[in-house]
Amino acid sequence: MRIGELSRRTGVSIRMLRYYDEQGLLSATRTGGGYREYDENAVDRVRCIRRLHSSALPTPVVRQVLSTLCGDPEATGPLLGVLERELAGLDERIDRLTASRSHLVGLIEDVRVRTRG
Repeated sequence: MRIGELSRRTGVSIRMLRYYDEQGLLSATRTGGGYREYDENAVDRVRCIRRLHSSALPTPVVRQVLSTLCGDPEATGPLLGVLERELAGLDERIDRLTASRSHLVGLIEDVRVRTRG
């Protein structure tokens, strides 16, 4: 299937599919006219890539997950450590955002009190 059909079937823009291709997340063959051709497995792979990106994983980690899930089972051990570090980083960002939110709520309340004043 061509890139337009893959885009329609997955809901992912053509531009993003090209990015996935450039980043080594997705592969296509080329027709004689230079068009990208994808096999049927590309639909599931793109959906998997989207799920991984929605988990806040950076592209290099997504690439590592895909290569492990689709090829090298011996890489599972190192991958687990990478994913655990990503989770810890995400937890830290959530904690910082929660603290920032609390500070902002307090500031808003202070401003409300002064405005009523």
